[in-house]
Amino acid sequence: MADVLDQSQVDAILAAAAVQPHVQSAETRVYSRARHDNAGFEIRSYDFKRPERVSKDQMRSLQTLHEGFARNFGAGLSGFLRTIVEVKVATCEQMTYSEFTSGLPNPTSFNLVEAQGLEGQMCLEISPLITYPIIDRLLGGNSKDLFIPQRPMTLIETRLIGNVTRRALAALAEAWAGIKAFEFKVAGTESNPQLVQIVPPNEVVVVIGFELKASNRAGTMNLCIPYKVIEPLMVQLSSQSWFNQSRSSAGNESQSRIASTLSQAGLELTGLLAETTMTLRDLVNLAPGDIVTTSHPASTPVVLQIEGERKFAAHIGQFKGKRALRIVRPIAASETI
Repeated sequence: MADVLDQSQVDAILAAAAVQPHVQSAETRVYSRARHDNAGFEIRSYDFKRPERVSKDQMRSLQTLHEGFARNFGAGLSGFLRTIVEVKVATCEQMTYSEFTSGLPNPTSFNLVEAQGLEGQMCLEISPLITYPIIDRLLGGNSKDLFIPQRPMTLIETRLIGNVTRRALAALAEAWAGIKAFEFKVAGTESNPQLVQIVPPNEVVVVIGFELKASNRAGTMNLCIPYKVIEPLMVQLSSQSWFNQSRSSAGNESQSRIASTLSQAGLELTGLLAETTMTLRDLVNLAPGDIVTTSHPASTPVVLQIEGERKFAAHIGQFKGKRALRIVRPIAASETI
């Protein structure tokens, strides 16, 4: 039979268990090729499920770029539907492709977008909450008591919503023109986002979410851009270089366009020979052959006006049998001759 512990032994065991052993913490060391003290290192936690490959500066540039797209697309869609449509950027974040597709409704309008010069495809998803009101509006309805069906769109509905998608891609190309000229087109459509794998599930994508409001209806639209698609353009997406480039290119283009247009503009030149005053009765009684005298000698220069503005002093003469004015010097607008 095993020995039985008495009360004193039990108390000793409980007392020993209550004492927490002192564990000496190991010193944190950072190993690298550079043999320096680790006091200057900044250690941060990193979540491999949600990697951040796009900097905050570049994310702000993408958001600013697509805010311009939202304004242009809203204006174009308002004219197309003959009603006010408000489009604005709601979110701009980066996530994995699996997170993006898992958050989308099924069915929905899922469009694959590609452009020459970009490697890979992008996704443009339009929620059924706004696609069916748009279709109803195009077919003459008012969307007041519209029921949103939980089914994929028919061929006719897909073709109708394709007019909206083409306008969205045209506005997108206009917005991206400051970075590089692209021509976006729809490569395919799908109703179930889970069936489309344009990139691996853990690939980083940038998702720009838009909010669309049309009369009494509202819905969302998401633009998914894989990182590998815009990776060659990441340097240009730096806000400072992007804004400087767009400003300088826009300034040069505007200057050359204005110069070419002004060079072909026609101007009206008028020679002001002399000025005098008379009464209204003398003006009414003027007849052919009457002589109007002035205090301006014929030998002094006259004023040459351009579009009604006094610009030059000129002498009256004759050139190849026609009356002519020879410019002497420029004059101020207030100068009298």
